[in-house]
Amino acid sequence: MRVLIGGGSGFVGRELTRLLRDKGHEVTVISRQPGPGKITWGELESSGLPPCEGAVNLAGENLMNPLRWWNESYKKDLFSSRIDTTKALAQAIAASPSPPHSWVLVSGVACYQPSLTAKYTEDSQWTPFDLLSKLVKEWEASALLPETVAQNTKQVVIRPGAVLGRDGGAMKQMLLPFWLGLGGTLGSGSQPFPWIHVSDLAGIIAHALEPPTDTPSPSQQVFNGVAPALNTNYEFTKELGRVLRRPTIFPVPGFVMNALMGSERAVVLTQGQKVVPQRTLEAGFQYKYPDLSSALKEIVGS
Repeated sequence: MRVLIGGGSGFVGRELTRLLRDKGHEVTVISRQPGPGKITWGELESSGLPPCEGAVNLAGENLMNPLRWWNESYKKDLFSSRIDTTKALAQAIAASPSPPHSWVLVSGVACYQPSLTAKYTEDSQWTPFDLLSKLVKEWEASALLPETVAQNTKQVVIRPGAVLGRDGGAMKQMLLPFWLGLGGTLGSGSQPFPWIHVSDLAGIIAHALEPPTDTPSPSQQVFNGVAPALNTNYEFTKELGRVLRRPTIFPVPGFVMNALMGSERAVVLTQGQKVVPQRTLEAGFQYKYPDLSSALKEIVGS
């Protein structure tokens, strides 16, 4: 199978590329920089979709970029980097004489309203309530294919939680303070912490790229890209401290997070949602790291 990956040189993209190549698939990455095995976004727009059986979009400015201050220009980049690339891919698929059989967008769980009690499955109804949920709404809408194309191309949306892995994502910034014994709960600590190991997320995407077994539905199939374990931020903090053999006694109050990151962005860490991967499990996906202990041991190598 030939797979085209938008944003394939990022943290999740590298893991997915490795997994697909290990399975014998051919991968072309759409990137800002040209190079072997790559095309640029400009080439996609001018020359159209290269021949492929599957397409994935992972492109987007990093929400947790520690080097970027939370301001209007950053918010604009968060939206445009996701929506423009998704639109470009969807338009290229729609215009292709032989569109791929599977088109996968990876968005996020920010569409579900933070709650200590509500549990969200893929069937949960939601309406935008803040900046990030509005982003998810526009982002997923920009991936929709015209009905004529959707008859032959399966449309999938995967909504991951915090993606945990050794060389990127949330862990990259967390490990140093924890190693120094400065790790602690964020905000109250009681907020749900939906997470997934990066290799399981890559596995769910690869699973979604499989050819459809029957006629695709004109609407998007949604899968929650989270581990089946429902954990709180407190449980995550204590488990990471235990695996690293470091104390976790320095809680970071919510107001500090808001000041450091901007309240609209800090909400991702100080509030959370109980997200259940119901359809992911029903589809027969086998998690390698279904619980925090196995995931964190793999990541910190103990």
